[in-house]
Amino acid sequence: MIATKNFLTPEMIAQIEALAPRYPNRRALTLPALHIVNDALRYVPLEAVIEIADVLGLAPADVQDTLSFYAFFPQDKPAGEVRAWVCRSISCALRGGEQVLEHLCQAAGIEPGGTSADGAITVEAAECLGACDFAPCMLANKDLYKNLTPETAAAFLRDVRSRVTAD
Repeated sequence: MIATKNFLTPEMIAQIEALAPRYPNRRALTLPALHIVNDALRYVPLEAVIEIADVLGLAPADVQDTLSFYAFFPQDKPAGEVRAWVCRSISCALRGGEQVLEHLCQAAGIEPGGTSADGAITVEAAECLGACDFAPCMLANKDLYKNLTPETAAAFLRDVRSRVTAD
């Protein structure tokens, strides 16, 4: 029986299906499908897992296995419009990454892993972003911010909030 489509839009399903020729089988589409849903919803609720499984012809447990392997996909509630990972590797820590993380969270009024009350930003600690040359750094959605200071992090947050309130 086909599940009722409550979370996956026809556009999301079309994006998933458009990727199918690139992969050897439907199971291989699981991770790209999760990214498509996460990009659209900013999280992947259990109901969407069931719908993805239906689209791919898999058991929901197979999709959930992939989803739970990666810490990237929130399941309980949407992440902020901007999801920022502040690196805390040794290089970033030695150059002030912990202070940047603390300052950003304090300015946003959240703890690491939290989302601001206005839904503008989720701030998380990252183990390594692979950009040690630019320590401390942060990945915000798909943009890498380099050589951060508490001041540049505060300016970043002001910019995020101004863009989110403008939308």
